This record gives sequence, C-alpha cells and structure tokens, in this order.
Amino acid sequence: MHPFNKNVSIWFFSLFITFSQANAQETEITTPPAPAIAASAYFLEDFHTGKILAESNADVRLAPASLTKIMTAYVIFRELSNGHLHLDDIVTISEKAWNTSGSRMFLEIGNQVKVEDLLHGVIIQSGNDASVALAEHVAADEETFADIMNQHAVRLGMNNSHFKNSNGLPTPDHYTTARDLAILTTAVIKEFPEYYRWFSQKEFTFNKITQQNRNKLLSRDESVDGVKTGFTDDAGYCLVASALREDMRLISVVMGTKSAIARANENQTLINYGFRFYESHRMYEGNKPLNEPKIWKGSSKTIALGLTEDLYATIPRRPYSDLKAVINTDTKIMAPIAEHTKLGSVKVTLKDVLIIEKDLVALQEVEKGNIFNNLIDSVLLMLEKSDNGK
Repeated sequence: MHPFNKNVSIWFFSLFITFSQANAQETEITTPPAPAIAASAYFLEDFHTGKILAESNADVRLAPASLTKIMTAYVIFRELSNGHLHLDDIVTISEKAWNTSGSRMFLEIGNQVKVEDLLHGVIIQSGNDASVALAEHVAADEETFADIMNQHAVRLGMNNSHFKNSNGLPTPDHYTTARDLAILTTAVIKEFPEYYRWFSQKEFTFNKITQQNRNKLLSRDESVDGVKTGFTDDAGYCLVASALREDMRLISVVMGTKSAIARANENQTLINYGFRFYESHRMYEGNKPLNEPKIWKGSSKTIALGLTEDLYATIPRRPYSDLKAVINTDTKIMAPIAEHTKLGSVKVTLKDVLIIEKDLVALQEVEKGNIFNNLIDSVLLMLEKSDNGK
C-alpha cells in the first residue's frame, strides 16, 4: 500500500473510533418498564437508597407463609443484641413446638437445643417447630411473642402487617405486604450483618438430618445472599431475595407465584432488571467531615459537619457526570451545639432534578467558649454587622 493511502486509512480509522466513543458517551441506556411478573404482588428496591425500581400490588395484604420467619428472626436478633438472649442459651422443646405441623427441624419433646441451632433451623430449614420453640423461650407463649412481632412492625413502619404466630401457618388476621417485607429485610441486613450471613447458608444438619435451603437462587446466582422462601396453599409460593453486585444491593419480593421454580425465576428476572438498568453510587461516607465552618462563641474555632450514614444515589444507567452534589451549610453557627444538630443539607441532583437530600449534621458536640472568647466573637460579630449595614 502507498504510504499516503496507508496514512489516510489510519486517519479515517482514528476518526471513526473517536466519533464512536463520543457517541457512546452521549448515548444513555433507555430504561424500559419493569418486566411482567407472574405473581400476586412484587416489589424491587435499592437497599441503600430505598428507591423503588418496580412494584405491583405492593400494599395489598397477603398471607406471608414462612416469610413470617424473617420477623421471627428479627425479634430474636434484637433480643440477642440487647443481651436478653445468648446464642448458647439452652431451649427445652415443648409438646406444642414438637407437634407443630408443616416444615420441621425434627425436634423432639424435651430436647435441649441451643438458640443458635434453632435460629439455623428457622432460617435455613424453615422449621415451624424451631420457630415456636424460640417464641416460647423468649415470651413464654407464642401469642405474646406475636405481640412483640407486631410492636416491631409498627416501629419499623410496616403499616399493613399483622402477625398472629411465629411460623406463618395460615390463620385469620395474619398478613403482610411486599413493601412491608422489603422494609423488614432492610432492617435485618442493616442492623444485624453478623447474623444476616446465615440467610446465605445452603444447608444445615441437625440430629444427623441434613436439609437444604429452599432458596434456589443461592445456587443459581452467586450475588444472591438471602433471604427466605415461603409456601402454603393460601399464600402460594413466595420468596424474598437480596443480591449484592459490587456496591449495589437490591431487595426483591415476590408473593403468590404458582411453583417453587416460578418464585425463583420471577425474582431472578426482577434482580437482573434492576442491575441491568440502574446503578448506585456512594456519594459520601457517613460520619466523615464534609465541611468545617467557623463556629462562634464556642470552645473550638470550627465544627465538623457530615452525614450520619453513607449517602448513596440510585439512578438509571447513564454518564456519571450527570450526577451533581451540593453541600449547603448554615451561616452564623453559634455555640453550644449538640452532636447531630442539623446545620445544613446535602443535595444530589440528576440533570438538575433533585433525587435525594440528607441533613448535614454536627459530628461533635461543641460547648460554649470562655468569657474571653465570647467577648472577642461578640465584638467581631458587631463589626461584621456594622460593615454589612453600610
């Protein structure tokens, strides 16, 4: 090839590559509507931001079957965290627990079993007998334990849930919703990461009997690390799933499908949709200073301001440069200031549309300064006010 022709070819190829890259940067991936899901209700959200990515009948009250056990586990985790219960505490199995129908851990009357083993039986084997045993150990009877479950439901904002037992067997006035189950699952993952890992365990052996976790997604998708299956004739086949890919976690709830395969497939469809068309970015780390403005009449000259927790933004997949964050700080901050006092805000926008706003708070307490400091700052404030008035 003639050197001139070769150079021209290289130039055109380079131009083509540059043009293609420019177009790729400008082109956004169109976010399609959520796929059709064959279920009575479903709900998909980003764990960190709570952004809803897909939903249908999310607030319709439905029988939860063994999804109830997510709340049972949550109550036990709370008891462990406040020191009222310990993993190595021994539970004596009652006749009622032994005689509970449905899925079982195969406990025997009078067995003495550790709380930790019973929790594994609830979470992995979905043992109704283990659920009743734990409920009786914590609250003396299952009815009182259900009252505790309902108190936590109210506190968490599960506005369309009511529990009558710890295991999910059908009974009147026992219901929850897809949205409420996402709220509960978020609380479990956020408050008890040390226990949440048990939801990813694929099998558990007790009394020489090994049972498999019924959550088929644990074997199918390595990003899935929970959460719980459920089935009764009334509820149909249900599954709450959670998946973590890089820094983005999704929570998917599917209720009332026709088979165990269907509940796994429909959840997988929702999870894949969420990760394919959305992305989550950590904008700021929690409890780290984002600004240190002057504080007047204080024991220190400045005050560290930040967020109480990490700030994430969930957006449709697009160039990251479209995402902007602005920190606004109050003026004339006066001591004393208590820790976590709101002193501004952090706003995140996507193409000038506000998508999330969080309080900017004091990360430390600042007491009032001594008389000398107060006098100097008072004079400086008077001079500043006088200058501004000119």
